[in-house]
Amino acid sequence: MGFLDDAKETIGEAAKQAGRAVEDGVDKLKDKADELKADADVKKAEAERDAVKARNDVKDELRDN
Repeated sequence: MGFLDDAKETIGEAAKQAGRAVEDGVDKLKDKADELKADADVKKAEAERDAVKARNDVKDELRDN
């Protein structure tokens, strides 16, 4: 019976390791998605800033004329 117990234990440990590997993969994917979203938010904010600056520059030119 020792052989079967060892096999069960080995299979159980392999299953745990596989589960941890899947969880790690999911965590890495979520982290990357968060990073990409943050980068997109920054680019959007920068574009909005540039648009406001351009609009204000045009208004200033119109006021000066």
